[in-house]
Amino acid sequence: MAYHPCVDINFFQLAETLVREGERWSLVERVSATVRPLVGLGLVLVIYGVVRRNPWPRPFPLRFALLHVVVSIAISSSWIVISRLIEAMVLGWGQTVPYEREFFLIGSVAYLIVAGISYAVESTARAARAEAVAASTQLAALRSQLHPHFLFNALHTVVQLIPVNPALAMEAAELVADLLRSSLEEQRDEVPLADEWRFVSRYLAVERIRFGERLVVHEGLPSDLFGAHVPAFALQTLVENAVRHGAAPRVAATEITITASRNGSSLVLVVQNSIDADLQNAAAGIGTGLSRLRERLAVLYGNSATLSTGPTAGSYEAVLTIPTAR
Repeated sequence: MAYHPCVDINFFQLAETLVREGERWSLVERVSATVRPLVGLGLVLVIYGVVRRNPWPRPFPLRFALLHVVVSIAISSSWIVISRLIEAMVLGWGQTVPYEREFFLIGSVAYLIVAGISYAVESTARAARAEAVAASTQLAALRSQLHPHFLFNALHTVVQLIPVNPALAMEAAELVADLLRSSLEEQRDEVPLADEWRFVSRYLAVERIRFGERLVVHEGLPSDLFGAHVPAFALQTLVENAVRHGAAPRVAATEITITASRNGSSLVLVVQNSIDADLQNAAAGIGTGLSRLRERLAVLYGNSATLSTGPTAGSYEAVLTIPTAR
């Protein structure tokens, strides 16, 4: 590699030079070089307060620019006045600190720089807050769509039971009322897996009344995963989809298997249901609840969560993968 003496910097020599130059400063200059930066740092907080009280307007009015011109002059003058008072306490009232005009100009430029940075920070913070509010609003809208979707399916179960077995229909109606109360009262976007499974278990109790021995459920949820958080009604949506599109069209018994496992920093929920071969292709991509669940996943986790569905050998499978550490 070629040697370039022009870029060979001896930092020790540079430091020694700076110290030597500093020794040539007068006492007044040393005090000024200490006090004025400290006072300036304190005024930075004042500038940030001005920015927060006066958000960037749209459209841009002239009075907004005039406001900052006036405040810039006031801040720069305050910088000089406060600094001189402190310097006078140290040096005595007869001493005069030089470069007042230069410091005033520096203060005006520094005000513009600090105000610009502060507005950029505030703009980023406002955008983040707006994004959070929009996400919360979207989740609330999706949750409100979920309630009538579930209500229709649950009431359909009760209606089907009324002419067949009124006593069971009454029992199912009470279970449905309990489920609806729980779903309407649930305002959390994420819930522990234990709470979600408790809700799903009550939902399956309703469907067992409807299908009897035609519905067989296998649960494989390790207790050590019950504390992991999942989107509210996510597992219920997968199970409901399996019941509606798996058990409902079949005469033979339908087996639904629900499992959970951990894959690194992700929680994996799998719902499988047996399905007839001639219904496998028709089952792909079905379910309004699944499409709404995908929307909720996108809002909650972005690209960190996935939901894949499709037929496998003799069954239909839904696999939900969500991050557990964010």
